[in-house]
Amino acid sequence: MGEKLTKQDVEKIQAEIEHRKLVVRPEALEAVKEARAQGDLSENFEYYAAKKDKNKNESRIRYLENVLKHATVVTDHSSPDEVGIDDMVEVYFEEDDETDVYKLVTSIRGNSMENRISIDSPIGKALRGHKVGDRVQVTVSDTYSYYLVIRSITKNTGESEEIRSF
Repeated sequence: MGEKLTKQDVEKIQAEIEHRKLVVRPEALEAVKEARAQGDLSENFEYYAAKKDKNKNESRIRYLENVLKHATVVTDHSSPDEVGIDDMVEVYFEEDDETDVYKLVTSIRGNSMENRISIDSPIGKALRGHKVGDRVQVTVSDTYSYYLVIRSITKNTGESEEIRSF
């Protein structure tokens, strides 16, 4: 089983693949061709840099195609008052007496440094499907869990984050 993706994730990945094949690939090939024409390849930094860029683009294309090949498309069936995919959620951490805001996203868009929490993470699993005022238990391991209280939910804003790099 591969990544869980929304329909928007799939469309974004397909658009990136198309852009890389139709725009970036020809530019990279032309850069390699121009650098090769400069002569001696043994000390030609431009040639090696162009080859590296070309190979990086090809690797990204293969990675994205592989993600799509093995992906499972998920849909959000949450009601307007429940936490679902792409919703912003304000939560209160009882243990720390702190409040924070997270956006629930698919794992390929997750980035904890930007408070984008994967639906497959312990917090994401605990929050999904719950309502404002619910006290939910986040199970981290067999021996440790903690509680959150959902303070507010802002439904899907329509924004789509960048697809994670490899």
